[in-house]
Amino acid sequence: MSGPFERLSLTGKVVLVTGGTGGIGSATARLCAARGAKVAIADLDEAACESLAADIRVAGGEAIAIRVDVTDEDEVSTMVENAVATFGGLHAAFNNAGINAGNALLDSMALTQWQRSLAVNLTGVFLCMKHEIAHMSAHGGGAIVNTSSAAGAVGMAWSADYVSAKHGVVGATRAAAVEASGKGIRVNAILPGAVETRMFTDALGTNPDLRRMTEAGHPIGRIGEPHEVAETAAFLLSDAASFITGACIMVDGGFTAQ
Repeated sequence: MSGPFERLSLTGKVVLVTGGTGGIGSATARLCAARGAKVAIADLDEAACESLAADIRVAGGEAIAIRVDVTDEDEVSTMVENAVATFGGLHAAFNNAGINAGNALLDSMALTQWQRSLAVNLTGVFLCMKHEIAHMSAHGGGAIVNTSSAAGAVGMAWSADYVSAKHGVVGATRAAAVEASGKGIRVNAILPGAVETRMFTDALGTNPDLRRMTEAGHPIGRIGEPHEVAETAAFLLSDAASFITGACIMVDGGFTAQ
């Protein structure tokens, strides 16, 4: 990269990606590595983490794999420590780990489903930000991007747990951005619409009508691709986004514009 585009480069930066083996996470890890970052890939699936890190190294990048349960604060703290110990710092983080705990109407939803969804999708983001900000504030600042969802901006039936958690990510992102701005840390969120990931296809099942309905719900007329979301995340992690903080950016094919 040269000229005005140099700020899109992640060369010299250490980037942490949670939920790193999912569709959006892996696409972002690969893109950050391609743009020069040293990438710490964190996920509950250790084998998949190791495989992705190996792929990135074969392609000429630098990457390590870290197993983490983002609902466990000790593991989150250790994750950050491992990334720093291996690469000498932490400059950017993509808090992307998330789950779909199931589909149920609110009045029949099990408490365990509600608690699990909030634990991973919201408390996990809180724990990651807590330890990332603690490191970054003591070492010159950084950039954080959290994954919310289009469901973090609208209401959806059968998903009160997920909708609530993703709305919470938006609120936590904005609060953290205000708190951390004086420490040289930018905090933003992306809100993807339907994207071709394993979690999305699992939620759809084999119902072709549901897929067509989902496609029709996006004015762009199709489901998104992981690399399209990754481009936005990588931009926000880069110095090219140096005046953006507290933003919650829709990457949803127009879904929430209706």
